[in-house]
Amino acid sequence: MTSPRAWLIWIIGIFAYLVAVSQRTSFGVVGLEATARFHASAAEISFFTVLQLLVYAALQVPVGVLVDRFGSRAMIAGGAVLMGLGQLQLAFAENIPGGVLGRVLVGAGDAMTFIAVIRLIPLWFAPARVPLLTQLTGMSGQLGQLFSVVPFAMILHSAGWTPAFLTLAAMSGVAVVLVLVLLQDLPPGHPAPEPSPGLRATGALLSHAWRQPGTQLGLWSHFTVQFSGTVFAMTWGYPFLISAQGLDTGTVSALMTLYVAAAIAAGPLMGTFVARHPLRRSTMVLLISAATAAAWAAVLLMPGRSPLWLLAGLVVVLAIGGPGSMIGFDFARTFNPAHRIGTATGIVNVGGFIAALVAIFLIGFVLDILHATGFSDGGLYALEPFRIALSVHFVLLGIGAGAIVGSRRKVRRQMAARGVVVPPLLATLARKRRLSAERRSAERRRTERRRTP
Repeated sequence: MTSPRAWLIWIIGIFAYLVAVSQRTSFGVVGLEATARFHASAAEISFFTVLQLLVYAALQVPVGVLVDRFGSRAMIAGGAVLMGLGQLQLAFAENIPGGVLGRVLVGAGDAMTFIAVIRLIPLWFAPARVPLLTQLTGMSGQLGQLFSVVPFAMILHSAGWTPAFLTLAAMSGVAVVLVLVLLQDLPPGHPAPEPSPGLRATGALLSHAWRQPGTQLGLWSHFTVQFSGTVFAMTWGYPFLISAQGLDTGTVSALMTLYVAAAIAAGPLMGTFVARHPLRRSTMVLLISAATAAAWAAVLLMPGRSPLWLLAGLVVVLAIGGPGSMIGFDFARTFNPAHRIGTATGIVNVGGFIAALVAIFLIGFVLDILHATGFSDGGLYALEPFRIALSVHFVLLGIGAGAIVGSRRKVRRQMAARGVVVPPLLATLARKRRLSAERRSAERRRTERRRTP
């Protein structure tokens, strides 16, 4: 039976992650204000988020190693401190270098949070609960994005830039206090961790985690299904919906709220699917990737501006990519021993954010080129330039899907060597239909026997 203490630890971890997500996504709401405040171009605005994500991605593997060595409590508290300092810096920044420094600190603090929170779950909960709780952690944290879309945006538009970012800094302060006072790394009676390994042993740990095909499959799964929603929520979704699609700020806030709600709703369903069908996880990832490509194609190929229902459909599909990317962490958990889960999780978490920072930069770069060459007289963020720039998604989705198929083959060969064979999906469905038909036939025979005098 799960102790009340375990649930408290989980709730504190979720709050810390919620705060991190609100810090991470806050710049996606201020893109137009930042352009005016810093007198910046599209590429320069994208650079804020690109550098933030670059720092985040670059720190994932080191953070994973550090979490395994020093525990979650120290890393989560340290991350909250860095994010608070970053938002304080950004609150008073008046030029691009000052703003960039703030986002770098936010990216570094954000990098220390999620892996540390995820590592707590298998230590405090039974294995059967882990897939669902991992999904719920990821999706509950997305409430932080809802905070940046609604309350933060309201403070920004009513009180101004500095009070809005000071509010985010204050949230980080609350997270630091709660983590230091209430969070524990290990349950009572759990054996103390082994002494921290030396540099050579740490390198070997990292090497073993990377060479594991399941870790590679997790990385490419995260790469493929996570980046598109991150690009949309963190940088280009807001300008695309307002300037290119002509929506008002209230409608955009409603769509962003729909994004969060859909992600939260999909999380438990995804977690249940993973727990019940662990041999079909990569198939689900590929299906989500295909749906993402189809949704973007429908919006970008639509003549003129897209109807609201189509934009809402795009938002829902992108939101599903959030819980879909969590499947990558389940690969890391199931294919690695407990002592290197943090390291493997860090490797997996690099994938989606590397893809996101590449996409964010390329979209801004293409928009600037099109604007400089006079491609459209509708302005920097007009619809036609956005159609071309956002097509970057298809390239990255194709690369990721191909890598998933390749790494999945390695995993299945490894599983076959251990005596676990994954039957083809169509064969599995046919077998289920046959068994279902046999059960119905047997039930009819039993009913007929009961009716026979």
